[in-house]
Amino acid sequence: MDVILLERVAKLGQMGDVVTVKAGYARNYLLLQGKALTASKENIASFEGRKAQLEANNLETKKEAEALASRLDGETFVVIRSASDGGNLYGSVTPRDVSQTANEAGYTVERKQVIIPMPIKELGLHTVNVTLHPEVEVQITLNVARSPEEAELQASGKSIQDLAAEEEAAADFEISELFDDLGSAASDDDDDDQPSQDAASDDDEDENQ
Repeated sequence: MDVILLERVAKLGQMGDVVTVKAGYARNYLLLQGKALTASKENIASFEGRKAQLEANNLETKKEAEALASRLDGETFVVIRSASDGGNLYGSVTPRDVSQTANEAGYTVERKQVIIPMPIKELGLHTVNVTLHPEVEVQITLNVARSPEEAELQASGKSIQDLAAEEEAAADFEISELFDDLGSAASDDDDDDQPSQDAASDDDEDENQ
């Protein structure tokens, strides 16, 4: 199916290009979201008449997107979720969640601008692309944790596996210390008993004499 692009579409073409795409992709994405028109003679003629206005609008929205990108690019957002001890989420983090989190932080990000190829289902730091404009894309980081404290630890470079290993090592150390204390106490008891035994031995020697 031939369509004429009304804006730049990644890996497809620039504004004004007539490209051939699958009918389903055209109907369910390009035409539905106003990114293209069917490449009929009427639509091509209409585009040529609107081209200057479309280019002006595109330039304006691009400037707005670049201004937002200068603040948003590289930002980290904390997302609190319930998860198992192994770090698997009870659910997933979606583009809607990312949009809501960014908006709460003062940024205007639409759900459809957030690109998450695979659902986020694990704790940790995740890089996410945000397309603010067909020609402006930024990357943000999602710090998915079970608590703000855990998010701070993850931000310092520690993974959930590292934290679990540290907790296990700390528990093993406490157990080792406990056994060392018990061993020392038993040894002290043995030392306390020794003078009594020596005294008993001296009494036996006196009686024999």
